Amino acid sequence: MTKKRVITRSEKETIFFAEKMALNFQGKEIVLLTGDLGAGKTVFTKGIALGLGLENINQVCSPSYTLLNVYKAKYDIYHLDFYRLTREETEDLGWEDHIGNGVIVMEWAEKIDYQGKALRIKIEIGGEEERIFEIES
Repeated sequence: MTKKRVITRSEKETIFFAEKMALNFQGKEIVLLTGDLGAGKTVFTKGIALGLGLENINQVCSPSYTLLNVYKAKYDIYHLDFYRLTREETEDLGWEDHIGNGVIVMEWAEKIDYQGKALRIKIEIGGEEERIFEIES
C-alpha cells in the first residue's frame, strides 16, 4: 500500500491534479472519495473526467439525488454519491455491477465497506481554497 499527501491551493489546481492522475488510468479504476461537505469531491471528479477526455466537464455534477451519473469519455465514468444514504441503504444498490466496466468515482465512500482494490482519497479543507489530499493506493 502506497500513501501520498498532496496540497492544492485553488479549484483549478485541484482539477489539474486529478486530471494528471487520471491520465494514467486504464479504465477499471475505483476511486473512493471521502471528506466533509464542500471539501472538493465533485471538483476532483471534474479533473478525473477531464483527464479521461470528457469534452465538457461542466456536465459533471454531484449525483446526490440521482445517486449515479454516467459520463462518456475515453472510458465510461460512473459517478456515484452516497451523501443522502445511510450505510445500510448502500448495501443493496448494486454499484458493484459496474466494476470493470469503466472508472468508478464514488463520493461519500465512507458509507460503504468495500475491501477490494481501490484508490482511496481523503480530502480535507485547509485554508479558504486549500485542499489536502491523503491518497492511499
